[in-house]
Amino acid sequence: MRTRCPSRPAAPSSVAAQSRVAALSSVAALGLAVGAAAATPNTSIAGAAGAPGAATPPAAAGISVAASAGPVTPTAPPTGCLTSGDGYFRARVRGAIDATIDWPNSGTRCQGEPKGVPPGVRLSFQRAAAGKPNLLFVFGLTGIREGLPAHATGVNLTVILQGTNRIFGTLGDSRCTIDSLSQKPLPSPGSYRVEARGFCTQPAHAVRGDGDLLVSTFEFAGPVSYTTDAAAVSAPAK
Repeated sequence: MRTRCPSRPAAPSSVAAQSRVAALSSVAALGLAVGAAAATPNTSIAGAAGAPGAATPPAAAGISVAASAGPVTPTAPPTGCLTSGDGYFRARVRGAIDATIDWPNSGTRCQGEPKGVPPGVRLSFQRAAAGKPNLLFVFGLTGIREGLPAHATGVNLTVILQGTNRIFGTLGDSRCTIDSLSQKPLPSPGSYRVEARGFCTQPAHAVRGDGDLLVSTFEFAGPVSYTTDAAAVSAPAK
């Protein structure tokens, strides 16, 4: 008679995700809806699955498909910040990361929406194709109201090095300031092209680990939708 050996117990599940959970908890304390951007490249501030910026499934990589006799599906147009073609983001970053940012409309993902506490708007900027460094900038602008200009407005700034757990935040709106801000209506109801420039006098501190990051100057133009459908103003570049 054969004796059946007892099966081995299953290996314990990995605990590597614990660091990611801790990083996201820190971002939640800042009141920023940045989703899982701390560990996932090219994540929008809505953090929704299937949204622009979602990672390509690994299974799609490295697969060669023979050409068929049927019609060729046209390639989707490149991602752009504003359909009008005049979106952009520029910044000088020094400290733990040194970079001079100059992102044109084409290839830049941007999103804007109202925020609650304190009232205002939130805008994010990142490159569609991951750059080096692969940065996501999230600006929380205090006191901005639909369609109105603004001056000397406080800014809560968060900078995320995507693909890592490195997050830097000002933890409030007293370290950065908007010099001037203007809003121009877009075709979509309740949506505006928001153009602003500003500066930071103190650095953003590391939410996890060590290091500081000073964004000495910044300027941008991107969409803000004051309605619930923020996706209406994010569209391919012209």
